[in-house]
Amino acid sequence: MVLKMSSLFLRTLREDPADAEVTSHKLLVRAGYVRRVAPGIFTMLPMGLRVLRNVERVIREEMDAMGGQELTFPALLPREPYEATGRWTEYGANLFRLKDRRQNDYLLGPTHEEMFTLTVKDLCSSYKDLPLTLYQIQSKFRDEARPRAGILRGREFVMKDSYSFDVDDDGLRAAYGHHREAYIKIFDRLGLDYVICSAMSGAMGGSASEEFLANCEIGEDTFVRCVNGDYAANVEAVITPPPAAIAIEGQPAARVADTPDTPTIDTLVDLFNGRADLQRADRQWVAADTLKNVMLMLTLPSGKREPLAIGVPGDREVDLRRVEAVVSPAEVAPMTEAEFAQHPALVKGYIGPGVLGEKNSSGIRYLVDPRVVAGTSWITGADEPGKHVLNLVAGRDFTPDGTIEAVKIVDGDICPVDGGRLEQARGIEIGHIFQLGRKYAGALGLTVLDQNGKAQVVTMGSYGIGVTRAVAVVAEQTADARGLCWPRELSPADVHVVAAGKTDEIKAGAAQLAADLEAAGLTVLLDDRKDVSPGVKFNDSELIGVPTIVVVGKRLAEGVVEIRDRKSGEKSEIAVDGAVSQIVAAVRA
Repeated sequence: MVLKMSSLFLRTLREDPADAEVTSHKLLVRAGYVRRVAPGIFTMLPMGLRVLRNVERVIREEMDAMGGQELTFPALLPREPYEATGRWTEYGANLFRLKDRRQNDYLLGPTHEEMFTLTVKDLCSSYKDLPLTLYQIQSKFRDEARPRAGILRGREFVMKDSYSFDVDDDGLRAAYGHHREAYIKIFDRLGLDYVICSAMSGAMGGSASEEFLANCEIGEDTFVRCVNGDYAANVEAVITPPPAAIAIEGQPAARVADTPDTPTIDTLVDLFNGRADLQRADRQWVAADTLKNVMLMLTLPSGKREPLAIGVPGDREVDLRRVEAVVSPAEVAPMTEAEFAQHPALVKGYIGPGVLGEKNSSGIRYLVDPRVVAGTSWITGADEPGKHVLNLVAGRDFTPDGTIEAVKIVDGDICPVDGGRLEQARGIEIGHIFQLGRKYAGALGLTVLDQNGKAQVVTMGSYGIGVTRAVAVVAEQTADARGLCWPRELSPADVHVVAAGKTDEIKAGAAQLAADLEAAGLTVLLDDRKDVSPGVKFNDSELIGVPTIVVVGKRLAEGVVEIRDRKSGEKSEIAVDGAVSQIVAAVRA
C-alpha cells in the first residue's frame, strides 16, 4: 500500500525541539519519526517504527544465518534469579524495582542473562543439546541518571541480546568468533562507520570483551586507537606497557628532605631543581619523577565504604572512570575531609607509601600504576608535614598491594601492541560482546552431563546490540544540513514521490507512478498533500531522508519527471515511459 502523506500519521516541524541537543534528536523529532513522552522515554511514530523494524530485520537475518534461534522473554521479572547472581544489589539505582499487590519484588528487565540461563537449565541436560545460541529483540529498562540525546540514551529502549551455551572454553571461543563476524556483517549492512575496541566486562563479568563503537564526536565513550592502525580500545580497557624492572643494587639510599610550601607537584619539582642539595647531576627533575598518592573511597553495592590509595607518576591524573571499571560494581569518589580525619596516619599533602598498604599502619589498600616497577626511584611524601623523601625505590623501600590501570590516557601514550602512538577519539557504543564464562551458569546451577556422564557447568557468551540506538546513530552519521539521509537498507520507503503542483494532471500522474512503483515491488511514500507548496514538499522530502526522490511537476505534460539522489543531490530528468524500470534499477543498484 502506498504511504500517502495526506493521511499518514506524520507531522514535520520547522523548528528544532527545545530540549534537543544533538543532530539525531533534532531531526528525528522534526521529521516525524519519534515523539518524547518523558525524559528518556519516546514513542516510535509510524515512520520511526518502519526504520526500527528494518534494523531488526537486518539483525534477525544475520543472527538466523549464524544459527541463532529467536525467543522472547517477559520484561517484568521476579527478584529471585537476580538475587542469586547478586545483580539485584549490584545494579543499584539503575534498576527499576516494583512490588505486586502481594508485596512480592519484581524488576523491569535491564538485561536477561538470568532468564536465558534458567530456560536452558530447564530444557537442556546433555552435552548433545549444545552448542546452542538463543537471542531476542526486546525492550529493556534502565533508570539512567541522565537520559539525554533523544533515543541515544533512554530509560526504555529496544535491544538485541543473544547468548551462547557451550560445554567447554573452545566452544565459547568459537561462538564468540561467530558472533563477532555476524556483528561485522550487521553493522556493515546498517552503513555504520565503526571501530571494534577491546573493552572491560564490568558488571557483566567474564573474560574477553569487545565493544563496537560508532565514530561520532558527540559520543559519550572515549576510545583510543594506534596511529599505526592495529589497536583500538575503550579508554577504560587500555593496558599500560610496564617498563623493564631496574636493578636495585647500587641505588642511593632514600633520604628525607624538608620541603615547606610545596602544595603542588609543580612547586615540589621547582624546589628540588632550585636547591643545590637536592639537584641531580644528569638532568632537571620533572613531574614524572614524583609519585603522588591519591586517596579514594569505594562504595560497595552493600553500602559499605572502604578507602583505596592509588599511586601514580606526578605528571599523570587519576581517571575515576578507569578506576570504577576495575573495581565495578563498586562506585568511586575522592576521600572527603571528614574521611581523612578518620585516618590519622594520613598527612594530607605529604602522603607516602610508608603508611599505605594493607600491612602498614593505615591498613589502606595501596595500588600503583604499572609504571611503578621494581627498581624505579621516586620523590614522594614522607608522611610528615612539610617533608618529602627522595630515592624511594619500589621493591626495596616499599611494596604496594598490586597494580591498577587508573591514569587518564593522553594522546601520545604508548600502544601496548606495537609501541606506536595512541590518539583519542569519541564514539557511541552500538554493540558489546562478552565471553561470560561460568559466572551465571555457576550461580544458577546450569550443568549438563558430558560424554562420561559427569556434570559440567556450562560456559556462556553474551552479545548485545542497541537497536533503537542504532537508529539514532545511523541518523547521526548520515544526516546533512538538509535533514536525514537514510541508507537504503533502513529507509522507511524506497522512493519518495512528490506531487509538485496543484493541477489534477500532476496529482493523478504522481498517484499513478506511485502505484506502478509499488506494483513493481517498491515501498513508496507519496506526498499528495493539498494546499502545501512545492517548496515545503521539497524541504520535507529532504528532511525525511528517503534515498530516492521523484518529482512529478509541470514537465509531466512533456512526459518528463525528475529523479533526485538524496545523498549526492544529483538530479536527472527521465521520461515517464520507462520511468518505473529506471527507478527500480536505481533503487536496486
